[in-house]
Amino acid sequence: MNKRIWLFSLALMVLIPALAQKQIVNQYNGWYMYFGNHRLTEKFSLHTEYQWRRADWITHWQQSLLRLGLDYRVTNNVLLTLGYGHIVTWPYGEQPVPEKFTEHRIWQNFILTQREGRLYFNHRFRPEQRWLEGNVFGKDGWVYRNRMRYRFMINYPLTKKEMSPKTLFASLYDEIFIQFGPNFDRNYLDQNRLYGALGYQFSAKGNVQLGYMQQFIIKGDGLQAERNHTLQVSLTYNANFSKGNQ
Repeated sequence: MNKRIWLFSLALMVLIPALAQKQIVNQYNGWYMYFGNHRLTEKFSLHTEYQWRRADWITHWQQSLLRLGLDYRVTNNVLLTLGYGHIVTWPYGEQPVPEKFTEHRIWQNFILTQREGRLYFNHRFRPEQRWLEGNVFGKDGWVYRNRMRYRFMINYPLTKKEMSPKTLFASLYDEIFIQFGPNFDRNYLDQNRLYGALGYQFSAKGNVQLGYMQQFIIKGDGLQAERNHTLQVSLTYNANFSKGNQ
C-alpha cells in the first residue's frame, strides 16, 4: 500500500508540471534607440539614453524609456554608473497589462571591457531598484521591486582588424534578468534577451546598428510568457565636453 501511495505521489510530481505548461505568445515589436556617454572630465561622463519601443513593429506604443546617469571611469577597462530611469508601459500584445503604468527606476552599472585579438568583450552588471505604479497590481501607491541584470556582449570588426572609424562590425549579446527581494511573484527569472546585429562605426564618436532581439518575458503568474521578436535600430554618439577638447 505504501508503495502504491509513493508511486502515485511520484506520478503527480511528474504530471502536474507537465500539465502546467507556459502559455507562450509570439509577438513582433520594434525598438528605436539613442545612446550617448558624453565625456565631462577625464574620469566623469554623462550617460543619456532614450528608447522608443513600439508594438507590431511600429504601430502601437509598447514602452517609452528614458535613462540618465553619471559615469565614473575607474580605469580604461572599468566603468561605474549611477543613474535614473523613467519608464512608461502601455497595454500591448496578447497578454496585456490592465492599463498604462509608470515606473521610476534607480540603477547602477559595473562594466568590464576586454579585448582578445579582434574580439571585443563587454560584461555589464546592472542592479535596479524599481518603483512601479500600483494600479497595474490592483494596489494604491507604488510597488517596490529589485532586479539584477547581467549582459555578455561581443563586438567583432568585419572590415578592419580593430574597431576604428569606417568599420563594419557584428555585435552579439545575451542578457539575463533575475528578480529578488520583496513584491515579486512566482518567478525569479524575469526575462532573457538574445541579440545579434550588424553595425557601422562611422567615426570615433559613434555608430549605428541594425539588429534582431528575441526577448523572452515570464509574467508574474509564472505561466504566461512572451516571446517578442524585436527589430532594433540604434544610434550611439559620444560627445566630448572635457576641457582638452573644447
